[in-house]
Amino acid sequence: MSTATGGKRRRMSPLQAQQNRAGLAFVSPTLLVVLVIVIVPILWTVLLSFQQAKLIDLQSMNLFGNWTFGNFVQVFTQPGFWSSLWTTLVYTVGGTVGSIALGLVAALALRRPFRGRGILRGTMLLPYVAPVVAVTFVWETALSPQTGIVNSWGQHLLGWHKPIAFLSTSDYRADLLGLHVHLPLALLTVVAFEIWRYFPFAFLFLLARLQAVPGGIEEAATVDGATLTQRFRHILLPQLMPVIALLSVLRFIMTFNKFDDVYLLTGGDSGTDVVSVRVYDFLTASYDVGSAAAQALVLAVILMVLLGIYFAFFAKRVQEEQA
Repeated sequence: MSTATGGKRRRMSPLQAQQNRAGLAFVSPTLLVVLVIVIVPILWTVLLSFQQAKLIDLQSMNLFGNWTFGNFVQVFTQPGFWSSLWTTLVYTVGGTVGSIALGLVAALALRRPFRGRGILRGTMLLPYVAPVVAVTFVWETALSPQTGIVNSWGQHLLGWHKPIAFLSTSDYRADLLGLHVHLPLALLTVVAFEIWRYFPFAFLFLLARLQAVPGGIEEAATVDGATLTQRFRHILLPQLMPVIALLSVLRFIMTFNKFDDVYLLTGGDSGTDVVSVRVYDFLTASYDVGSAAAQALVLAVILMVLLGIYFAFFAKRVQEEQA
C-alpha cells in the first residue's frame, strides 16, 4: 500500500516554523533599512526624473502627475554634457588606476619586516582617514601661486620662470623634450589628489593579500634563479589579480560618483566639471529637481553599462587566469 501524498503540502513542524520566524526576525531590520535608505530614494529619484519638478513645488506636486521626457532631452542637449562625461571618465580611470598602482607599490615596499615598519604603515593611512575638508585645504594652500610651497620650491630649485596656478589652469603649455604639449593641468591635479588620497584603500587590501602568500613559493623560485621581476609577474601578480579586480570595481564606482573632492578643490571649474558636480549645479543654480534627478539617473545607467562591460570581459578573463 503506497502512501499517496498527492497534491497535499507537507505540514511544517513547530521547530521549522520557529526557525523561520527567527530568521525573518533577524533579516527584517536589514530589509527595513535597505528599503528606507536605498530602495525608496531610488524610486523617488526615478519618479522625479520624469516630472517637471522645481524645488518649491515638491510639497504640493502630485506624485504621479506631469509626466514628461523633457528633463532627459535637456540633459542630453544642454552644452557641456558630453564633455563633462568625458572628463568624468578620465578622472575616474586615472584615479582608479593610479590609486591601485600606488597602493601596490606601497604594499610591496612594506611587506617585509624592518625597523619602524609599523609606524610607516600607520602613516600611509593618513591621507585616507584625514577629513576631506582639511586635506583639500592643505593642497590648495600648498599649490597656491601666491603663497604655495610647491611654486616656491619650483622657482628656487627647478627654475620655474613664474608661478603655476595648478587648480585654475585648464590648458597649460609645457615643453617636453623639445615638444610643446598642452596639458589639462587642473584636471591632472585633481586626479593626482584622488590618487594620493585613496591609495591607502588599495594598500590595505593588497598588503593583506601579500601577507597571505606562502613564503616558500618565492624562496623556491629564488633558488631556481628567478629574478625579482619574474617572481612578481609569475608568483605575486596572479595571487593579487582577484584583489586588484575587486579594487578596480570598488574604486571605479566610488570615483565615478565622487563629488566632494572635486568641488572643494576647484568647484568644477577649469576643465574639472565632472557629472556629479553638474547634478549639483542643476539643483542649486535653477532649483530644477526634475533635471537633476534625470541627470543622476543617466549617470547611474552609464555606470551600470560600464560595469556590465567590465564583468562581461575583464572579470571573466581574470577568472580564466586563476583557473
